[in-house]
Amino acid sequence: MGDLKPIIANNITELRKRNNLTQIELAEKLNYSDKAVSKWERAESIPDITVLKEIADMFSVTVDYLINEEHEKEEEETRHYTGRRLRNRMLITAISITLVWFVATFVYTNIDVITANQQNHWLAFLFAVPVSMIVWLIFNTLWFNRRRNFLIISLLMWSALICFFVLMFVLGFNLRPFFLLGIPGQVIILLWSGLRSKKRKKKDI
Repeated sequence: MGDLKPIIANNITELRKRNNLTQIELAEKLNYSDKAVSKWERAESIPDITVLKEIADMFSVTVDYLINEEHEKEEEETRHYTGRRLRNRMLITAISITLVWFVATFVYTNIDVITANQQNHWLAFLFAVPVSMIVWLIFNTLWFNRRRNFLIISLLMWSALICFFVLMFVLGFNLRPFFLLGIPGQVIILLWSGLRSKKRKKKDI
């Protein structure tokens, strides 16, 4: 078993870096501590079989891939599959966001046709911005780097504040001080981004 340690360590490290993950991010996905991941990658310990299976599934490889040193053909197939999957996920995300703007255009067009005197039908496009941020946030949480969520949440908060302010302005209310809410909101987001997940297991393997 000792001979497997450096092989598994190299394979985990390579797969993690190939997928642009830090040790902390990998630990969060596995619900383990980053200290445990660090030990795996330094060949000081080996994940148990259930964790190896979880790692293999996460990176779309087999457990045999993780415990073998020679896997050039399989590595090439894995790289191709991973690249194709990433591209498909990016396309799905882009299509979903585009659908939001399609709906906004549909609303704008129909309001313009049905009520010719409507002056504020352009608000459909304004409200499409925070809705797009929500869609982006959902897909980023599911498929991409979750650390980007803090940027998306910031954009969502400010775009929502702008939408509400513009809507109130159109209705005849001047709520300029309302933007002050964005300052503590942004501080909370920044502090939240510094928190580390408490869901990780405290044990080291």
